[in-house]
Order: sequence, then structure tokens, then C-alpha cells
Amino acid sequence: MGRVTYVVSVDTRLPAGAAELDALQREGVIFLLRKGLDAIEAVEGPGDVEIEIFDSILAAHPGGVLLKLFVDAPALEVAEDAMREVVGEVLEQSELLSEWQITKCEVELHPEFAQQSLDAADGPDAPPADPVVRAAQHAEARAEATAVRLPGEEVEAMRATVRAMAPRLTAFGLDSFGWCEDDEESGVDREHAELAAGALVYAIDLLVDQLFHDVQTLSEAKKSVEECDGLVWYLDDLPEQFAEQYTVLFARRFLVTAVSLTARLTRDDFMQLGCVAEQFLLNFLLREAGVVLDGYGLLSDGVAAAWEAFAGEMLGEVDDELRYETAGGGDEETGAATSEGGSLDVDRWFTPFDERCFVHPYAADEAGGRESSA
Repeated sequence: MGRVTYVVSVDTRLPAGAAELDALQREGVIFLLRKGLDAIEAVEGPGDVEIEIFDSILAAHPGGVLLKLFVDAPALEVAEDAMREVVGEVLEQSELLSEWQITKCEVELHPEFAQQSLDAADGPDAPPADPVVRAAQHAEARAEATAVRLPGEEVEAMRATVRAMAPRLTAFGLDSFGWCEDDEESGVDREHAELAAGALVYAIDLLVDQLFHDVQTLSEAKKSVEECDGLVWYLDDLPEQFAEQYTVLFARRFLVTAVSLTARLTRDDFMQLGCVAEQFLLNFLLREAGVVLDGYGLLSDGVAAAWEAFAGEMLGEVDDELRYETAGGGDEETGAATSEGGSLDVDRWFTPFDERCFVHPYAADEAGGRESSA
């Protein structure tokens, strides 16, 4: 059966009577939907035919979110039905979105994609089998769709909002993001440095809110991440070989560590990352900052260079050899902390690197007597 690329537009709306979304809430909803889509490993249509989602564009507005899903499917109806089911499942799995409604799900047949598929069929000009290569070939059309997803005034308002947040990252000046006032050739201009710093502050709410969600999910399931069927946002992105140790107690310690780290980033007495868990959290914060800017078309090479400079300064403070000695050794393949007996032990992710490092007492304290209350 031949396959054609479709663009499926899915319009999701707030429940009737709900207050409109503000800018931060829109970013949160985008985050929830994006994570839900990323968690879907495969989509099956009639007769066990596989349906591929090459890419997606999500645009939030005060009343909901419009999704454009780029789908490779054998038929228009199959693509539409599958995407309605996929988006419905993502909404249902998120407690915050479970009452949202799908008000439209229709297929737009992109003429260029369709003609390519129909003309080439299985001949020498058929689209390449590698989905990564095919996705790259579709980039021009995707870029055109992305460019019109938000009005210019909203993008500029977001740019101003994020840049204004940069001074709140008081532990670091713009020089930590590669900007040098006396060196125009430094590679990062002031705007990019401010966007990079401000986006980290903006992303703090997203990081902490979703970690609260992870704690709640594991509390209700009374299971570890390995056994939990619920949607877990961040803990699912930690090294999967330790998933059985990501219990509700671990989630609470991870959350407290996140609150401690982000609070120190917004004070002027920050010294260095305190433990392995904070390294994971810094990476999550950088990722969410990227989601914030990318949603408004503000993510650029200059911003990426600013974050690279910042991450280099932050992580450069931690001596790898000291880190793994403190953690009690490491697995050669994963670099993960192990206990003295050789068993995997994520408790050591909360062990301070040295006496200068601060780790919140709740997180640093090993499970001990708290396990029974988890």
C-alpha cells in the first residue's frame, strides 16, 4: 500500500467556562503536550500498519493549542483517525488537560509531499527510507508553517519579557553567557546573552511544577518509575537502568534539590553545583529554557552559544574524578555512581561533592527512616 505525507491539524480547546491561558500557562501546556507526544513510541493503524509522526508544530493561544502533526500514513482517513486518538490519549493521560476537548481534527494534504509520494511510488525517486533524511527534506515546508504560528507582536512581547528576567539570575552576570562588553567579537551579543539568562529564570516554574506532578504520580501509584503506568515527565528521562530506584522518596528528594538549586541561582551567593542530582537538574532546566524560546521562534545559534558558555562554567567547577570518588566509584559504561559493594545506588547522587557544596538536608539525608512514610 502506498504511503503519503499528510499534515493533520488538531485544534484543542479549554473546557467550557475555563479562564483563558496566560503566557506562562501556554508554555506549560505546550510542554505537557510535547512530552506526551514524545512518550508515544509507535502508532498503529488498521491491520497493524505503522504510522509515522515525522514532526510536530504546537502553537498555544489564550483558548487552547493548535497542533500540526506531519504524518506518513497509507490513507487520509487513517492519518486523521490515528492522530485524533493520539492527541486524545495525551490529553487523557495528563490530569491538567484531561477535560480539554478536541474541536477539530482534519487532514491537510501538502501538495508537494503528496506529488512526491504519488509520482515516486516505489521507483528511484521514492522518498528515502530513513525517516531522519525524509524529515530533513520536509524542513522547508515545516519552516514555512512554523513562521506563521504566532503573531509578530506576541513574539516581540515574549522577547521583551524574557530579556527583562535576565537580571533575576543574580548569581551570574551576562559574562557567564559569553558576552563581553569590551569585546564585540566575543561570539555572543547582549541580546542573546539576556535571552539565554532570562529563559532559565522563566523555565524554573515549568521545572518545579512538573517535578511536583512526578511526585504526585508516584505517590498515587505507590510504585517506582519502572513499574508506574502513569505519565512521568522528568524522572522518565533519568538513566533508565536505575528506574526501579526512582521511588516517591527519590522524587521528593529530587524535587527539593531542584527548589534548592533554582533558589541559589537567583541569589548572589551561588558557589557551584552540589551533587550529581543537580547536574541532571541543570540539564533539564537548560532543556526547558530551549522549549520556551523555541516555541516563540527565539531560539538561535547565538542563544545556544550562550548556554554552552554557561554550562561550561557551571560544569567546569566540578572535578569528574572527585565526583566519582565521592559517589563511591562508577560504572565504566554509564559513569553512574555505585555503592561500595558494586550495586547501583542513586542515593549517592545526593552526596555533596566536597565540603564547600550545599545540598538541602532533606535531599542529602539518606532514605533511612523516611522510607516507611513514602
